[in-house]
Amino acid sequence: MGTRRRRGGGMPGAASLLLLASCCFSVWPQSQILVAATTDATDLTALNTLFTSLNSPGQLKGWQVNGGDPCGESWQGITCSGSSVTAIKLPSLGLSGNLGYNMNTMSSLVEIDMSQNSLGGGQAIQYNLPTAKLERLNLAGNQFGGNLPYSIFSMNNLKYLNLNHNQLQGKMTDVFSNLGSLTTVDLSFNSLTGDLPEGLSSLSSVKTLYLQNNQLTGSINVLADLPLSDLNVANNRFTGWIPSQLKKINSLQTDGNSWTSGPAPPPPPFTAPPSNRRKSPAKKDSGSSSSDGKSGISGGAVAGIIISLLVVGAIVAFFVIRKKRKSKREEHFEQHQPFTSFPSNEVKDMKPFEESTTIDVDSLASPASVGLKPPAKIERNKSFDDDDDFSSKPVARKSNTKPIKAVVYSVADLQIATDSFSMDNLVGEGTFGRVYRSQFNDGKVLAVKKLDCTVIPFQSSEDFVELVSNISILHHPNLNELVGYCMEHGQHLLVYDFHRNGSLHDLLHLSDEYSKPLSWNSRIKIALGSARALEYLHEVCSPSVVHKNFKSSNILLDSEYNPHVSDAGLASFIPDAEFQTAEQSAGCTAPEVDMTGQYTMKSDVYSFGVVMLELLTGRKPFDSQA
Repeated sequence: MGTRRRRGGGMPGAASLLLLASCCFSVWPQSQILVAATTDATDLTALNTLFTSLNSPGQLKGWQVNGGDPCGESWQGITCSGSSVTAIKLPSLGLSGNLGYNMNTMSSLVEIDMSQNSLGGGQAIQYNLPTAKLERLNLAGNQFGGNLPYSIFSMNNLKYLNLNHNQLQGKMTDVFSNLGSLTTVDLSFNSLTGDLPEGLSSLSSVKTLYLQNNQLTGSINVLADLPLSDLNVANNRFTGWIPSQLKKINSLQTDGNSWTSGPAPPPPPFTAPPSNRRKSPAKKDSGSSSSDGKSGISGGAVAGIIISLLVVGAIVAFFVIRKKRKSKREEHFEQHQPFTSFPSNEVKDMKPFEESTTIDVDSLASPASVGLKPPAKIERNKSFDDDDDFSSKPVARKSNTKPIKAVVYSVADLQIATDSFSMDNLVGEGTFGRVYRSQFNDGKVLAVKKLDCTVIPFQSSEDFVELVSNISILHHPNLNELVGYCMEHGQHLLVYDFHRNGSLHDLLHLSDEYSKPLSWNSRIKIALGSARALEYLHEVCSPSVVHKNFKSSNILLDSEYNPHVSDAGLASFIPDAEFQTAEQSAGCTAPEVDMTGQYTMKSDVYSFGVVMLELLTGRKPFDSQA
């Protein structure tokens, strides 16, 4: 970026976006009371804000809207160490309202206990919680809605988390992969849905886990290797088998689920017994001590060696046969047109379908019939039915591709759902391609993005798989998350949630006489939610994700005007210079991008500021009106 600073060069980082969004839409007191205090000024400001957010309750003795000295005057529920506030304990006081937006500035806070109140009012837990030293967070017995705040992910020292008896809902946010010190987790008596996140398997110190009385589904295998002594998963919708490891813990409650009866399935074929894997010499000697202390190879070891040799021989034979079959197949492909491996009633010279083109859906294999799995190393224009159609050239950069947790759709599915991508279902066209409304037989409505190959030129199907893998791991309530994908017949399509209120740009600039203007509260909600999404991409994701394309047309609004930032992760696949050529969002791009051709987190923040002005004034970034 260089050292020269222009209009966007000094923008704050993503952690300041929430503060910036709040300042844009807050009415500050006209006068500030400056009082000499021993309490750290930053902590004092955060407590003043918290008092206001709690609706200035009279039962909090000593608390003030402005100024004061929490440590010197012993405000109720406040514990200090020197001039720093270390604990806020305000349980069972009938408090209402919400937490303060700037509590993350309290860098010395170790404990928050505001349980058994009436906080939240159905709204989500304030996103900016303190993360530096927090060890205990107890917000149980309140009225918080939404999901787990992503700031929990950064609480490396957290040991106790209690959010039971709230109104949490939706798929459980995966915030656990960085919480190795956490010993107690209580999320019981909420309305959480979906499968357990993989991050739970990282809780290496957890002893107590309460998940009862939610609506969680899937298996609980992710919990199998945790050092639990107390587990309650009762009254959910779990299925499958209870792992044998969990049956050995001291306290286990599993009633009220749909467990599979009978013995668990055996391990996959050719799985070596655990006892034969990498045994140390000491282990081997102890096994032979029963034979008069003489060393030697037991009969079981001999059998293991024989089985291993057979397995190795089978693998070698498999690859030899596979290589021969592949060479014949390559000769076949040189003499035939693409798609010849599809059923014979397919049109041989099939071209990528356009909006009005129809495909014989009866002749296309469905995902169920071909057993589709997240594809890896699949060459363009080759059949998904052929298990041997993999590139023989190793590609080192693909080795880090993570499993894709998204639905695999067939072209036939999407053709039917979009009425052959008719113009009637076209809802928008952006930098990366056109977006269509799709309605499936089960009544579900989704959005299908048909990627423009001139903007994202995939050299192979591996490139598309890598892109899908990268964006499928982005999970945040204010992101438009990936639902599924399709990569048949040379097409590359992404399936997302559909949001009925369209984009913020359309709502601000294309409203007709029957449209209601956005309320002030809705604008605040959109500003804060967009900031949270961008902060997640910049500070929670590792490595950080630069959006590059943050603008009002990429902020989608659901029925309650909650924002969902779209296209996250797509632009990161394209080199900066190529994306700058393709992107034409005049007015939202930072000047540094035009000068250097490089996008950074600061350029995202610049674009965020433009969108905030657009949201505040209702004017376009470039508006010729007087």
